Amino acid sequence: MEPQEEYVKSLKQIKEAEEKVQQEIEVHRKVVQEELQNLQVAMEEAVEAVQKEGEHMVEMEVEQARQKARKEAQEILNDAKTKAATVSSKRVDAKTIRAIIEEVLLNHL
Repeated sequence: MEPQEEYVKSLKQIKEAEEKVQQEIEVHRKVVQEELQNLQVAMEEAVEAVQKEGEHMVEMEVEQARQKARKEAQEILNDAKTKAATVSSKRVDAKTIRAIIEEVLLNHL
């Protein structure tokens, strides 16, 4: 073979190698791009799931706080009714009424 033919053959081999590498790069780029898209979708789903879980937890906490407040309010009312019954059955002066009211309020605050 003449040197020119060998040179052209070498150039063709180099060009083929470059094209092969470029194709491999494209395949790898597509794989990476798909993985990134999958990660993006997974992240969005995870964020949505955590957000729903957080909202549910807040709803549960609010409901528990309401129940506790109702219970405490009922206890205060029951105590007040008991004290009112006691006061109405006895003759009480203003000082005693004030002491009872303060006791009821201070015990439940």
